[in-house]
Amino acid sequence: GTGRGRCRCRARMRLRSGVFASSCLLVQALGVALFLRGFFPVPVRSLPRREARADLPAEPAPPGPGMVSNWTKIPAPLFSKVVIVLIDALRDDFVFGSKGKQFMPYTTQVVEKGTSYSFVAEAKPPTVTMPRIKALMTGSIPGFIDVVVNLNSPALLDDNLIWQAKAAGKRIIFYGDDTWVKLFPKHFVEYDGTTSFFVSDFTEVDDNVTRHLDRVLKREDWDILILHYLGLDHIGHISGPNSPLVGPKLREMDNILKKIHISLLSKEEASLPSLLVVCGDHGMSETGSHGGSSEGEVRTPLLFISSAFEKRSGPPARPERVQQTDLASTLAVGLGLPISRNSVGNLILPVVGGKTMREQLRFVHLNGFQLSRLLQENTPAYEKDPGYEHFKIAEKSHGNWIKLYLEGNNSEILLNLGKKVLKQYLEALKTLSSSLSKQVAQYDMYSMMVGTVIILEVLLLLLLSVPKALSKRAEFEVPLSPPLFSLLFYLMCLMLCAVHVIVCTSAESLCYFCSLSWLTAVGVMMLISALMCGILSAIAKIFENSRLPLKNPVVSSSSWSEIDVLILAGTIGHVLSLGASSFIEEEHQTWYFLINTLCLVLCQELCRNNFLLKECDPQHSTNVKQNFDNLGETSECKNIDIPAPGSSKLDKATSSSELMEGSYKWISLATPWVILVCCRLLRSLNQTGVQWAHRPDFGHWLTSSEHKPELSFLAAVSLLMIFFLVQRRCSLVSKIAMALGLLGVYSYRAAVGNVIFPWQHGGKDISKGITEARFVYVFVLGIVFTGTKDLLKSQVISADSSTKSTGLWEVYSGLVLLAALLFRPHNLPVLVFCLLIQTMMTKYIWRPLKFDAAQITIMHYWFGQAFFYFQGNSNGIATVDVSAGFVGLESYVEIPAIFLTAFATYAGPFLWAIHLLCYLSSEVSRNAAALGHGCFCYALVRSIPVAVYVVLVTGLRYHLFIWSVFSPKLLYEGVHVFITAAVCLFFTAMDQNHFHRAQ
Repeated sequence: GTGRGRCRCRARMRLRSGVFASSCLLVQALGVALFLRGFFPVPVRSLPRREARADLPAEPAPPGPGMVSNWTKIPAPLFSKVVIVLIDALRDDFVFGSKGKQFMPYTTQVVEKGTSYSFVAEAKPPTVTMPRIKALMTGSIPGFIDVVVNLNSPALLDDNLIWQAKAAGKRIIFYGDDTWVKLFPKHFVEYDGTTSFFVSDFTEVDDNVTRHLDRVLKREDWDILILHYLGLDHIGHISGPNSPLVGPKLREMDNILKKIHISLLSKEEASLPSLLVVCGDHGMSETGSHGGSSEGEVRTPLLFISSAFEKRSGPPARPERVQQTDLASTLAVGLGLPISRNSVGNLILPVVGGKTMREQLRFVHLNGFQLSRLLQENTPAYEKDPGYEHFKIAEKSHGNWIKLYLEGNNSEILLNLGKKVLKQYLEALKTLSSSLSKQVAQYDMYSMMVGTVIILEVLLLLLLSVPKALSKRAEFEVPLSPPLFSLLFYLMCLMLCAVHVIVCTSAESLCYFCSLSWLTAVGVMMLISALMCGILSAIAKIFENSRLPLKNPVVSSSSWSEIDVLILAGTIGHVLSLGASSFIEEEHQTWYFLINTLCLVLCQELCRNNFLLKECDPQHSTNVKQNFDNLGETSECKNIDIPAPGSSKLDKATSSSELMEGSYKWISLATPWVILVCCRLLRSLNQTGVQWAHRPDFGHWLTSSEHKPELSFLAAVSLLMIFFLVQRRCSLVSKIAMALGLLGVYSYRAAVGNVIFPWQHGGKDISKGITEARFVYVFVLGIVFTGTKDLLKSQVISADSSTKSTGLWEVYSGLVLLAALLFRPHNLPVLVFCLLIQTMMTKYIWRPLKFDAAQITIMHYWFGQAFFYFQGNSNGIATVDVSAGFVGLESYVEIPAIFLTAFATYAGPFLWAIHLLCYLSSEVSRNAAALGHGCFCYALVRSIPVAVYVVLVTGLRYHLFIWSVFSPKLLYEGVHVFITAAVCLFFTAMDQNHFHRAQ
């Protein structure tokens, strides 16, 4: 017998649920990364940029023998000097609306009465600075992944206006956002870059640009001057578009524009006029951030001011709408440069409207030629494209016009025909431009497919392992030899490698997975095959077991409770809702609905537990009584969830246990209703989503400058509450650190100018609060370190659950302190309610109702998701609070900034996950496998929506809202998978001594 046992032991490896779930999630994270890489391709469009003046088309040849046009060169420049003033986050209503009239009087006067043309330029999402600079300078539409690269922009290799200007010998000077310096290295004869990521600075960042102005405007040694002002964007990030800081900033910009305009006019040469261009890279949403596709974010003003234009007369007209990409081709023509190869923009005709008809036709022909060539390089069947057909017709008419012109015909006919040809060209340009814009989304389908296969296999494996993973022991026996070395595994590997070779040799477009080294690719193929073999062996095992007679029929007869039904229905309902764009935009409604329903079901369970079952079932009533008595005992035996009462109190408690039971019962019945009230209050704090995001909410009211005292009072009360809710289970040292840390949080917010101290009157200097924030970081690290020390002690020296629970709780309270520092002050109540709901549910719901680990895990997950939205997050990029990444940093440091921003964004789900760990570890009465069950359920609940969503997004990749709605959600889901994988690894590490105990 022993020999046989030993033999079996060798072939099989024991694997705990937690370890299994963590490794599954890590593999899934790999699949998600591969899918994202294929879904957000780095756009590949035209051939590499050419030498400046090569292969330019001549004018269309006139019909008839022997006639040829004598104009083959590129047209001469129309302007001698160009100044581009780019004001970050300048919304169209800041110039054309009431704010413009009030704060920008000079600009308004030039727009309404001066020599100018004004337009509203539409930016394409994602409305983030770097992709928008690329769009303005190349005329192309950057890929969505530029949002992610936005924080670290490498040099721009596409053909662009700056490169063409430098190649033509123009001298370019730049001051402002250093993104330009990274995008165009070695292009400027002089530059001074300011860092754009330090959001809390909105004066210095602009003064650094303006201080060069007087000196540069006096000089003659430049052709193009570019100024990028960041202050307005920073004000938006900190306090929104209606902040009292916006007015003075707009006035400052108006004075700068006035200075530049007057200087340009005073120095104009007789030959060529100068041009001043004023534009924004993107707008700002009602909350002051950007990235999405709301009206405020995509509409920016675009002004051309030059003495070459005619003075405006008559009542001011509404500005026309143009695309942001149109600027590149218009400026190229204005400076006498070739239009960038990848540009999908149209020439803005009024800017060249003062030229002769022949010149105007030449300009639009050049633009049409460039667009039709880009179409040829990107579309096999380009001749059938309506835009291309229109262009060829216009070109023919243009040839006829040139014939008349060269014959010296100067009549009205020539002018009318010219206007007709111009109209034909403009139609063609519009059609070409729109069909090119649609082609930007080229997906790398092969990488997406491989990623999807991995994700789906992991999900299947998790689903098939549910019965084993949630069993009493929470262990698997993994058979090592059969599947790994079986024939099937090798066959699958060979087959997949063959497919890989075929796909990579026949693929015309670039494919990321094909560009990986062979070793990596074969590794991935082996992983896919191993997962497949695992799935098949799991299915075989299920069939095998179904044939055997049931050993324990008790398990099969366990009926489903209402909670189980709700959990299943809620999960399926939520997953199905991801297929609709409106449900994704308003996903917070789904989660609010689910947790409200959960509270009602819990209320029903509590009623049944306390009243109904007592009457029908005398035995159950003693059970319930025991539950309540146990509660008294557990507080004695090192269970930290309830502060242990003193011994004298205990004697009283036993005498009045009836009374206590009664009051406890009523409190526990009231708990779900209190939670519902909390959730209702939280909903009105931050309006989120898309449809109703502009509605006034309590958060907006608090952040407006006239309500600073109220905000300060709320923040102070919240911080006090956080202290009382967290400190109960900490050691004395941690309590003191926590108190000082929360004081530091308040003083940080006071230093930044968000809140005030009661003795503070009038405006105090606003600083960056770096010292205060670092003071808090010291305490955060101190508390987390104390907790980690306790955890190591419990893991390594003695398997003592009380030390472990204290350690976990201290790590948790350190994270709460970090969240308090990073949250905006009006969001502190979210943290308070989070802790309050956790405390109440622990004491009055989960304890008496004795739910199993799986149910409690899913409740934690649901509340975590709801709190993600309570914080004011949504599925749009615009709601990511970038300023959290710069708390306590003097300059932009990549790793900490990314970590802090991610933590602040996902604080809700993260804190609930860590609370789950604390709760399951502190419950002494629980089965030793509870942590494993928790970890497994958490992984499963996370991978179901990801797997389904990845399939849905692949199906909807040509949907109208793919970039504005589905893609940002995909990024959120991807990051969430990585965070969940990290949490599950932490779970597994904490599961060590449970395992020893089980052994």
